[in-house]
Amino acid sequence: MLALIGLLGGFITGISPCIIPVLPVILFSGGMQSARDEQASDASADAAQGSGGVATATRASVKQRSISRWRPYLVISGIVVSFTLMTLAGSLVLSLLGLPQDVLRWAGIIVLALIGVGLIVPQFQHLLEKPFEKLPFLQTAGEKSSKLQGFPLGLALGAVYVPCAGPVLAAITVAGSTGQIGPDTVVLTVSFAIGAALPLLFFALAGRGLAERIKAFRKRQGVIRTVSGALMLLLALGLVFDVPARLQRLVPDYTSAIQEYIAGNEEVQEAISIGGLETEENQDLDLCDPGATELQECGTAPSIRGIDSWFNTDGDQPIDLAELRGQVVLVDFWAYSCINCQRSAPHMNAWHDAYADAGLQVIGVHSPEYAFEKERPNVIQGAEALGIEYPVAIDNSLSTWTNYRNAYWPARYLIDAEGTVRNVHFGEGQYREGEQMIRELLQQANPDVELPAVTEMSDETPVNTEITPESYLGTTKVQNFGGEERYSTQTEDFAYPAEQAADTFALDGAWQLETQFVTPRGDAADVRLQYRGQEVRMVLAGEGTVVADVDGERVEIPVSGTPRSYELLRVDASRQGTIEVTVPAGVEAYSFTFG
Repeated sequence: MLALIGLLGGFITGISPCIIPVLPVILFSGGMQSARDEQASDASADAAQGSGGVATATRASVKQRSISRWRPYLVISGIVVSFTLMTLAGSLVLSLLGLPQDVLRWAGIIVLALIGVGLIVPQFQHLLEKPFEKLPFLQTAGEKSSKLQGFPLGLALGAVYVPCAGPVLAAITVAGSTGQIGPDTVVLTVSFAIGAALPLLFFALAGRGLAERIKAFRKRQGVIRTVSGALMLLLALGLVFDVPARLQRLVPDYTSAIQEYIAGNEEVQEAISIGGLETEENQDLDLCDPGATELQECGTAPSIRGIDSWFNTDGDQPIDLAELRGQVVLVDFWAYSCINCQRSAPHMNAWHDAYADAGLQVIGVHSPEYAFEKERPNVIQGAEALGIEYPVAIDNSLSTWTNYRNAYWPARYLIDAEGTVRNVHFGEGQYREGEQMIRELLQQANPDVELPAVTEMSDETPVNTEITPESYLGTTKVQNFGGEERYSTQTEDFAYPAEQAADTFALDGAWQLETQFVTPRGDAADVRLQYRGQEVRMVLAGEGTVVADVDGERVEIPVSGTPRSYELLRVDASRQGTIEVTVPAGVEAYSFTFG
């Protein structure tokens, strides 16, 4: 079970925008050596033919080319080994040796740069290969270090490759940082690394295939090697200045819906122990429904503990939540290299600037995903780059992270003036609703407070503009409601608006709204959807026949049993249109999903 979860979580990461920075290098990693070995095999064949005949020449050529075929696998093997060792033991080993936590990342950048220079200057590459020539397990009849080619590149890429955060990676990171490494953690980590590497292997093999089949690669092998070396140097230079992360912020996270599905699966949560251990201090956090757009009560806020150091406070002194009673507190879990956190930071900054004088205290708990994020100067520099001026706690041991049973980057915990958690939100988004709840709590804490105008900061998180975002119907996670009524369990009667915006749904008739789903109060009720996409599905449960008018075409859907996804539309190309669904009594509607 753990191996399957790890493979799936890794594979989703491997097809996410996280692979973009290393993708060009991976694509050329097979092709550049194949081009080189094509020439080497021809030279070997010529030499062999001169000394031993045609048969010997053929064997030499085949032998040399067989070596090049291993290169993509060696590159990916290096990534798997490097990522696994760094995640599980890197932080511990560096601590025992008294070395900075980011030394491995810098080592990876340096190795990338050296390999890049070696590809551009062959004489330099020969110098790099000399230390490996005497290793007996790398030699077979004079092959010297040829079999090693690719593995150091994989090790370097594994050291600098930063996968996107997800529930599986969070479980691995927590285990590695807290020292709770057992057989289960090893299985989960290795399978995650393999899953993440499989898409990369596909691109490496594609690059090798191009080099072998296209004559231009063989004729211009010098140019190919130079381009490959330049790409590695550019990647190394970009990593120094954090350029790949900035580019990733602009790319839609097209895997977020799958990640959310995995995170919400109870079997997955149980298998990887998402959220840490339940204690008397944090047991009531379960009362908060993540993503709720209305205030809830979820027990006294767990303490901020086990912090290495603070900054952006007077004298870098720690903050005790108990001393903040009377103020509204927003605890934000983040990591400076996390793309999702980088996108949410401007909203945290805006709230801090707007409401600090009105009684809001924002606290950033920096919980590192990777060893290099544990270095205090790196964290301070990362915070400055994002414009963060509110207090930050460096939670290198993930003590506060586990005390809040957290599993996401970013994650927000909104605490009222009495010290009670009133809202929890995982991931990006729902900034408008989050700000409204902050304003409500500030007014509750001080009815005479003069609040500034709402920040009205737009959510610039990249989204896939070709399809409608997932639309939840339950009140705690409602998204994309286009009606004019207040979407609440207290509202019973709805009517379609005169004009309904694109990518929204609206209700008509008598509905009973629950936290997770909606269901008709009478015999039937209607929901209208304005959509974009080539596939539309609806999550339904209960017993009955749902009738849908899909752009003028009648579709009947027999519904039976527990919640599952039913298809409303599937076409070959994306389009936009209108779907009106009549839901009978006895059927529960949870959400619309799109593809």
